[in-house]
Amino acid sequence: MGINEYLQHKKTTGDCFRLLSASFYPPKKQLYLQEGLFQNLTRALKLVCPDASIFSKKMEEAFLYYPGEDLMVEYARLFIGPYELKAPPYGSVYLDQERRVMGDSTMEVIRIYKEAGLSIDEDFKELPDHVAVELEFMYYLIYQEAEALEKSQLDKALALRETQGLFLNRFLKPWVPNLCDRIKASTENEFYNCLANCVLVFVAYVNIAENSEREMPQSLLM
Repeated sequence: MGINEYLQHKKTTGDCFRLLSASFYPPKKQLYLQEGLFQNLTRALKLVCPDASIFSKKMEEAFLYYPGEDLMVEYARLFIGPYELKAPPYGSVYLDQERRVMGDSTMEVIRIYKEAGLSIDEDFKELPDHVAVELEFMYYLIYQEAEALEKSQLDKALALRETQGLFLNRFLKPWVPNLCDRIKASTENEFYNCLANCVLVFVAYVNIAENSEREMPQSLLM
């Protein structure tokens, strides 16, 4: 794979993470339709992970079918409560033995964010290991790597690549499948069922080695 192909593939993969992240926030029907969120997601997935694009297409159809209020009610029932979270969207619930939020894994995630030069906005109400936040962080790392490569900053690009591999393999892949299983077991809503399947297939497909040099184009490493 040449450098231009590599950069395009990376950016498209980043777009998949970003658009899937948006899908885990409270649904804003008019805005999402205006921006073509699900059309853009399907277009990107067809290039990166065609098997997941089958579900993103169904997400779009279901999003059009359900009234906005129905989507919001189901979102709250799955991810907010008030009494019981059917599918807690927080990594620490699945990764830490105590099965609680803001556990040891959350602290580690915060540390990685800080090392990447990021901090949590005081106005942001979600926890740092919310699935939407972690997916968006992957998008950030990928685009930072692409930008570094475009500026011929190879050492920076390699470090960002290593962080991607570490974060994906230790903080996303170990718990996102469990979240998706909880969603599918807890809802009959077709949109959220398809979202769970889409994320499940995509996260399983993406492979970023923690040894950053393994998958870089050799022309960059010479």
